[in-house]
Amino acid sequence: MSASAAVAQSFITHKVKKNETMYGIARSNGITVEQLVQANPGMEKPDYKLKKGDVINIPVVGSPQTPSSPLADAHADVRGRAIRLGVMLPLHDTNGDGRRMIEYYRGILMACDSLKTIGLSVDVHAWNTPEGSDISTVLADPAAAQCDIIIGPLYSKQMEALSKFVDRHKIMLVVPWSINSPEVYVNRHIFQIYQPSNELTESTARRVSDWFADYHPIIVDCDDDTSTKGAFTATLRRQLEVKGIAYSLTSVKSTDANFAGAFSQSKRNIVILNSCRTDDLKLVFLKMKDVVAANPAVSVAVFGYPEWFDLYESLSSNFHRYDMYIPAPFYTNLASPVTRRLTSSYRGAFHHDMMPNFPRFALAGFDHATFFLRGIHQYGKAFDGAAGRLTYAPVQTPLKFERLGVGGLQNRAFMFVHYKPDNQIETVNY
Repeated sequence: MSASAAVAQSFITHKVKKNETMYGIARSNGITVEQLVQANPGMEKPDYKLKKGDVINIPVVGSPQTPSSPLADAHADVRGRAIRLGVMLPLHDTNGDGRRMIEYYRGILMACDSLKTIGLSVDVHAWNTPEGSDISTVLADPAAAQCDIIIGPLYSKQMEALSKFVDRHKIMLVVPWSINSPEVYVNRHIFQIYQPSNELTESTARRVSDWFADYHPIIVDCDDDTSTKGAFTATLRRQLEVKGIAYSLTSVKSTDANFAGAFSQSKRNIVILNSCRTDDLKLVFLKMKDVVAANPAVSVAVFGYPEWFDLYESLSSNFHRYDMYIPAPFYTNLASPVTRRLTSSYRGAFHHDMMPNFPRFALAGFDHATFFLRGIHQYGKAFDGAAGRLTYAPVQTPLKFERLGVGGLQNRAFMFVHYKPDNQIETVNY
């Protein structure tokens, strides 16, 4: 049999339908996007766009004539040795960035240690890349080019050089924090864990307008010139208007009668502030208490912000009384057994407690490293982080990646943390 005939028998053709994506086609055919791209020369080009009517090749997985897949090759390559992990973050004690990233790095080390129990070995190389440093000097280290995966950077201005480096050496790059990274849209090797703030604003507004479609939204102006939440409420208002959902506007400075007049007695209300200042939240709680006391038929829930996680200890009764929902890409349940175990292990290993931040940086490092190292261990460098790839239950940060066109992958996992009136806390995945 000729080589060309063997190749022809390894594929089936598919005519692209309206709204189909490369990710969706690959998933429905039981292959990875990487396998699909390899079967269709031209898809790897940065300007490639999948169009309705295109006829593309679908590799037949498991066919006797099919050459070994990139997933199998990458899997064998990594399974036979230690995974080489690089960490490029500010690892110093001169400012808050460095101290937070040291804690994050320690979480990575805890993950590496815990994974020994499943026979997974990791060779870790860490480089200190403070703000203002030239990351190209780090990339000149021969050990950097040998990495299978790099976690970093923290600063946007280091992304361009690092993106070119991982593309040239075919290294997976995990960007662990929210930075402006246009490179993720063109570089297939990049995984971005947190969406940029403008994208997160849009996606959160869309989800809120969906989730609370049967509620009566009340947007409260807090007269806060320093707030960034006005961009969110403005975006939400556009979403509500597009969907034909009526809402009310009021203010913390409104009279009691005008404030109460914003509430519906026939629908459940969802109250949304355009500020995350603690004093504004406390004032709104007091004003709502008066509304509910005077109008027992009024039903109220509150939309919150991740910044308010820190307030739970002091305002927990109000969080539950007013049925608070906080949208977030993470949630730290300090009472869970696994969090307590990791907190105790951290204290024992590093002789002090984790910083009282939300999210806990050490837990973030533990989640991120565990997720990607287990993924590489199971799938090799073809691991794409898509939903259903792993059975790992995150401690703090759910991870579910989706391909951005022909570029990299972005975490789209999202949840509402719900403080229920019965004093229970639940996380609702969306």
